[in-house]
Order: sequence, then C-alpha cells, then structure tokens
Amino acid sequence: MKRLALSLMLPALLLAWAPAQAVPSTAKDLSWREWNSGVKEAGSSDRFVLVDVYTDWCGWCKRMDRDVYSQREVRDYLSQKFVVVKLDAESETPASYEGKSYTARTLANRFRVNSYPTTIFLRPGGSHIANVPGYVPADRFLLLLKYIGEGHLDRGIAFDDFVKQQAKH
Repeated sequence: MKRLALSLMLPALLLAWAPAQAVPSTAKDLSWREWNSGVKEAGSSDRFVLVDVYTDWCGWCKRMDRDVYSQREVRDYLSQKFVVVKLDAESETPASYEGKSYTARTLANRFRVNSYPTTIFLRPGGSHIANVPGYVPADRFLLLLKYIGEGHLDRGIAFDDFVKQQAKH
C-alpha cells in the first residue's frame, strides 16, 4: 500500500520540485511555407531553407513540433537565417524542383526520405546540403542550425569539431 501511495505521489513531487520554466509556444509561431513559395522566398532573401518532412501519423514529427520548433531560441534563429518549409511526405500537392514537376510525395522520394521526421537543408539557391533523419533534441538542433546558418559547413569544419568549439564558449 505504501508503494502504491508513493508511486501516485511521485509525479506530483517531481512537478513541484522541477524549476519553473517558461511555457514554450507552438511551432505554428514560425512562418511555415509550402514548398514552392518557400524555395522561391529563400532565393530572393538569400536565406537557407529548412524543410521539415513529416506525415500526419508520425508521433516523432509531432514531438519535434512540440519540443524543438516551439523553443524560442530555435524559432528566433530559424526566423533570422532560414525559410522554413513543411512538406507532407504523403501529399499529392504539386511541387517543383530544379525545373521538374513533383508532388510532395515524389519530392520526398527524390530526396531519399525514408523515415520521419527528416529535416532537409537547402542553400538559398535551392541546392541540397544535407538530410538529417529523425528527432533531434532542441539543444543539438540549435547547434546544427548554427553550423549550417553561420557557414561552418561551407568552410569545411567538421560538425564534431564545431560542437567541441561551441562547448568551450
């Protein structure tokens, strides 16, 4: 009986003990674009493109929205350096890339996306940089954004070296 009472009280004790944190807003606060307008905007604004490839049934995709894209630091950095695009990997919405016509589904296949979520990074002109499959925690994701957004990748700096350098600051 004591064990049951303790197990029922433990969540409340952990909540009471946890430091107060600001409630993050939602990923909807970002100015998500659809593929065609997002790629076009990136070219005219000279910003990188972050493509969040998702499906409606993907639990990790929803968690990425809730736990990563909702974080103020992530949102602020994305708003400064990236055009953000949502791409539903099961949609038949028309999309074009490099002069060819696709649907969102076939475009995801063209980028070899086979798990969700997958984050695709493009240069402002639309050329492909990298795919990052899976859920990435917010702190690591912010490092990845800075690695690409500040040109460390283009300067040939290895991501692990960049992470070590950031840890020193």
